[in-house]
Amino acid sequence: MDLSPRSESSAIFNVKDFGARGDGRALDSPGIQSAIHACDHVGGGTVFLPAGTYLTAALSLVSRVTLWIDAGATILGSTDPAHYPLIRSRWEGVDQDTHAPLIGGCGLEHVTVAGRGVVDGQGEVWWRRHQRGESPIPRPKLISFQDCRNVHISSITARNSPSWTISPLRCDDVTIEAVAIVNPADSPNTDGITPDSCRNVRISNCHIDVGDDCVSLKSGAQPGQHDSYRPCENITLTNCTMLHGHGGVVIGSEMSGDVRNVVIANCVFAGTDRGLRIKSRRGRGGVVENVQANNLVMEDVLCPIAVNLHYACGARGDETVSDRRARPVSEATPRIRHVRVGDVVARGVKVAAAFIFGLAEMPLQDLALHDISVSLSGRAEPDIPEMADGLQPMCRAGFHVHSVQRLRLHNIEVSEQLGAAFYLSDVSDVDLSACTTPTPQADSPVIELRDVRGAFVHGCRASTGTGPFLRVAGEASRDICLSGNDLKSADQAFTLDREVDPQTVTA
Repeated sequence: MDLSPRSESSAIFNVKDFGARGDGRALDSPGIQSAIHACDHVGGGTVFLPAGTYLTAALSLVSRVTLWIDAGATILGSTDPAHYPLIRSRWEGVDQDTHAPLIGGCGLEHVTVAGRGVVDGQGEVWWRRHQRGESPIPRPKLISFQDCRNVHISSITARNSPSWTISPLRCDDVTIEAVAIVNPADSPNTDGITPDSCRNVRISNCHIDVGDDCVSLKSGAQPGQHDSYRPCENITLTNCTMLHGHGGVVIGSEMSGDVRNVVIANCVFAGTDRGLRIKSRRGRGGVVENVQANNLVMEDVLCPIAVNLHYACGARGDETVSDRRARPVSEATPRIRHVRVGDVVARGVKVAAAFIFGLAEMPLQDLALHDISVSLSGRAEPDIPEMADGLQPMCRAGFHVHSVQRLRLHNIEVSEQLGAAFYLSDVSDVDLSACTTPTPQADSPVIELRDVRGAFVHGCRASTGTGPFLRVAGEASRDICLSGNDLKSADQAFTLDREVDPQTVTA
């Protein structure tokens, strides 16, 4: 049997040699912890859990140790809060006292959790306590390492987490691969993988089915606290399947320390509320930049692509969060820039093909969406596309983009939508090319521009049945050019609302 230990020593310590029973009734954490200490005493090695069910309190790992959970072995977390001592950690962006995780460690190097076994947090008891308001201290995470280097988690099944499932905090060089994470779809705050202020993280070949966000990148929620709120940076997420949950891959809303250099590729989303999601709000500050997502397939999602800087959830921040007017820019103003999303196929979309909602005082900067095909669901019911105060329910809407500076839309097809396929408002410097809908509506334009400054629309083709191809509204609209489009099937190339200067559009 190849245990493939990733520690400097080849020593193997069987927990049953240290008193662990594996019968699911006796508390086995003393025996497992003794095996960990013995492994540490010889400079590292592998702590081996053979088949069996090991009821445990919180386990604290050490450097240069592999915790190997063999096929048929289950680590079963105790439901007694006294078995999870308080530690200083972070919960929902704020550094505070929390219960220790079921498996974790602080300040470690070269630590591994691997095998073909199961880590089960028995989360249902914790979820009920939370729903009854009986959890004043944040619930335990299932697996969480803090301030560690060279962390490796692979091949295990993690299920029924009391709260976040795999949650590295301020770690460097993290690999999470071939992990299955399964929490009920209605379980509260059971995010799958949540790197928080981490750098050099590689997530691959995982299956995630949870009750909150499948993968969420975070960096704290209090601007100016940069000693603790380090950037979450240099992240790759590849070859994963994600089911249910509020979001597939989410950045934020805790992003005060910045999130940057993120690549997401070759992933499938099924039944998640949103696919790719970036969220924050005034008061959080921070920068999200250099995000690349491509080769994504989505099915039965509310909204495949969502960016929201008016995020309202939890402490709402009164009118500061919801105000649509421009406010003074400060350190607490969030910024999003240099985002690329392409090669996306989304079917059975319910609410909107995309919903992008920036700030009037700080528009998203440099957003490019390309090679995307979205089909809306004929069975959809109205719902809100994002968590923001004042939004009206939508149903089968197209691309809705608000408050963006430098927007590129290329080779995008939207079908079975109600209303305009592309609706842009308060956007400047637009290049829109090869965008179309095979299901136009005679009473709605294919493209609607409202208060758009500087738009070049080219290389588009109007399908049979198109009414007006382009509608321009809003007195701030100006410098809009139609060129090189095939509009012979459209009733009109463009229409102007009454308030629009007649010289706004050139064609």
